[in-house]
Amino acid sequence: MSPDKRRCICPGTYDPITNGHLDIIGRASELFDEVIVAVVNQSTRKSSAIFGIEDRLAFINKATAHFGNVRAEPFDVLVVDFARQMGARAIVKGLRAISDFEYEFEMHQLNRREAPDIDTLYLMASPQYSFLSSSGVKELATFGGRIEDLVPDGVAERLKEELQRRRNQG
Repeated sequence: MSPDKRRCICPGTYDPITNGHLDIIGRASELFDEVIVAVVNQSTRKSSAIFGIEDRLAFINKATAHFGNVRAEPFDVLVVDFARQMGARAIVKGLRAISDFEYEFEMHQLNRREAPDIDTLYLMASPQYSFLSSSGVKELATFGGRIEDLVPDGVAERLKEELQRRRNQG
């Protein structure tokens, strides 16, 4: 597929998707004709996912349906290779803090080395989401914290159910 300057990918684990993710995806949907939420099927950076790939895709598709130009797709290759497969010329990522910048700067340099034809654009987190992360949401939920206003409808309940199921198994 030839690259399209109007198509981007927004990669991540989305375990689970948060309202901060939705903010970045929504803003990207205003900048690009098509946004592909690229859901990594296996992370090398963090522990194993709470939710399987099908659940994560379903959460994203439900939460982004109103955008009209967003769809979720799984991937398990280099992000730049996935961008090429999807015909995207841009990767869009959100930045919250200096720690995000350091990691993303390193990834950007590696990605540019592999694929100089694919650019990465960074959108600064909106102030109300500058603290929000999937790992923080999972930690809050693990210890009974209130997360309903941090994630899309239906995600908080499913996360609490999954964490309870895991506690009962262990």
